[in-house]
Amino acid sequence: MTQSPGGDYKPSRRDVLRPVEYVGGAAIAAIFTGVVTLVVTRDFTLSLIATGGVFIVVLVVLALLAMAMKPNASESAELHEGDARSTDGPSDSDDAGDSMPPPPAH
Repeated sequence: MTQSPGGDYKPSRRDVLRPVEYVGGAAIAAIFTGVVTLVVTRDFTLSLIATGGVFIVVLVVLALLAMAMKPNASESAELHEGDARSTDGPSDSDDAGDSMPPPPAH
């Protein structure tokens, strides 16, 4: 999602609020777990530990699932545009001196 410095890219409201959705979902799951733990065990320390643990685990799982999602059409076009810009210029990796010699025959 990096843009050129001269670009007038404005993220949509949905893009801006997406991290808030992840943190909010993790917080709801954590609070639910903390309340259930507090009601069942009546131990405040154990409830806090469960709340923190569930918050972290749910947040990490949501982040991993978000990274695994297939990009939509606009994101795909943006990725292909960046690929086209990076392949326009000559590459230094095409030099013949950089290749390794073949292994010796036995």
